[in-house]
Amino acid sequence: MLKTITPDTVKTSKYNKYSLPLAVAILFIFHAVGFWGLLFSGNQEYFQNLTPMNLLLTNALLFAFHKSWNRVFILFAILVFAVGFFSEVLGVHTGLLFGNYTYGQALGAKLWDVPLLIGLNWLMLVYTTGHISNYTKWHWLAKAILGTLLMLLLDFFIEPVAMQYDFWSWSGDQVPLSNYAGWFAVAFILQVYFQKANFEKQNQLAAFVYLVQLLFFVSLFFLL
Repeated sequence: MLKTITPDTVKTSKYNKYSLPLAVAILFIFHAVGFWGLLFSGNQEYFQNLTPMNLLLTNALLFAFHKSWNRVFILFAILVFAVGFFSEVLGVHTGLLFGNYTYGQALGAKLWDVPLLIGLNWLMLVYTTGHISNYTKWHWLAKAILGTLLMLLLDFFIEPVAMQYDFWSWSGDQVPLSNYAGWFAVAFILQVYFQKANFEKQNQLAAFVYLVQLLFFVSLFFLL
């Protein structure tokens, strides 16, 4: 059956080709402003308090490019959010999984001493690194390991930045090895879920979100 091409279809296609470059530009500009604000504005606390808005904007852009909001994907999103959030609740209150740490005020409203946005951050990281690992032709298990390692790479650069800007703090101001072991365990389980869940995984913005985040935190890491 032939698809009818109308002027509206042509116009929509024309605008669609600009949507990805525009989204990437917005991501880059917003993170660049945050980078400048934290390091050079002289009003560090103001820009720290913008962190929740930055995270929400990043996720809004990311999931605007998700193509199929079926029940499988919605369940995936809810479960990854919940597992990430409750892993942090367990970690904060018991020291299990990650070590002894507490959250500051920069990430916004908390439930059980854990910022609600942490669950969203876990979802964003699992989703973006899972997409990047899918660029390979590897076995699904190898992809899950790659996605996990990409999450650990980003966390390595986030940790000292997080302590500097009141995201969270570690007992003794030292990041324990248990943090990375716990991250690997939780992230790997969620990466396996990503690989096995039957939803469309062709988000064009996913890799850019991860790379902008990596650039942001690597830059802060070396300039602290």
